[in-house]
Amino acid sequence: MKAINYLLAFVGGAAVGAACGLLFAPEKGSDTREKIAEALRKRGIRLNRKEMSDLVEEIAEELQSTKEEAE
Repeated sequence: MKAINYLLAFVGGAAVGAACGLLFAPEKGSDTREKIAEALRKRGIRLNRKEMSDLVEEIAEELQSTKEEAE
């Protein structure tokens, strides 16, 4: 059971790290959103513009809370 928890923590951390890299990359927001949408489409996940906006907002909020906890 402990190994599964470590694996889930690792996968979660990798996902947040990838999201951070995409969100803080020096590209236009529209380009970044398109890259995220394309990555999701490759995995069979389709999001409309509103759902994508909600996802980006949720990731940004999570990053902000993580940043505040680290300080």
